[in-house]
Amino acid sequence: MVEKLIQKAEVLLEALPYIRKFRGRTFVIKYGGSAMVNEELRETFARDVVLLKLVGINPVIVHGGGKHINRMLQQLGIEVEFVGGIRKTTEEVMHIVEMVLSGDINKDIVALINKHSGEDVYAVGLSGRDGRLLRARKIDRKYFVEKLGIEPPSADIGLVGEITSVNTRLLQVLIAQNYIPVIAPIGVGEEGEAYNINADIAAAEVAKALKAEKLIFLTDTEGVKDKNGNLIKKLKDDRVEELIKDGTIGGGMIPKVRSAVEALKGGVKKVHIVDGRLPHSILLEIFTDEGVGTEITLKTP
Repeated sequence: MVEKLIQKAEVLLEALPYIRKFRGRTFVIKYGGSAMVNEELRETFARDVVLLKLVGINPVIVHGGGKHINRMLQQLGIEVEFVGGIRKTTEEVMHIVEMVLSGDINKDIVALINKHSGEDVYAVGLSGRDGRLLRARKIDRKYFVEKLGIEPPSADIGLVGEITSVNTRLLQVLIAQNYIPVIAPIGVGEEGEAYNINADIAAAEVAKALKAEKLIFLTDTEGVKDKNGNLIKKLKDDRVEELIKDGTIGGGMIPKVRSAVEALKGGVKKVHIVDGRLPHSILLEIFTDEGVGTEITLKTP
């Protein structure tokens, strides 16, 4: 019994220098995948976020919700169609996307965090349309090539957007008042129209705008893997395109790693891709010497 208590004390002592180092810094966390679906993982995620805030770190959450959107569209008898890996977003689909992301998932995450937060810390839900938080425009052909690494589709994919600016003043006011912002990746255009935004790219843009200490992607894989399926624990930005070209990195990992590189070049210190299926993966990655995912950093000159 005493040995177990000593082990717990050693874990706390290992975390201490990291807590001291990151106090007052901002972490942007992209929340998605199994961590949003499995009830146990949902609870541990909420507690971990509250812990970060209570030790002086400022978490900002950007969430996805593709599975929830697909399920709702199917229930309503609306065809789920993807073009080049991107959801075709008609006005009808955009209405459902916004309803699910901003009205359902966002408020559920906020309620879950607040359930564990006590009286000192509160989560607050935001759509990218609130306070023109995420200004956006319709994506163009260049976006497909540079952000997603695919050829532009011939068909129009509707109200899919890319972020042009982030209202950091709104986020900084909330953070200063001890709130945890929880952001649904809905962009707002010049005429107030809504745009569907890739959540990975939205998280990277928010992290870049805030000059965050860390950008953390919660995924359904251990991290970036090599051709033999082994985890790459540390990755420099200059290797990313090489790994994409030789097929080591593919599919949904491409926008994550390309967004990671953009975020790093925009002032974010480190990017972490971690397995959201692992309980407390955020804490294990940032508060232990070994870590559990892939850490991406800029190559030093």
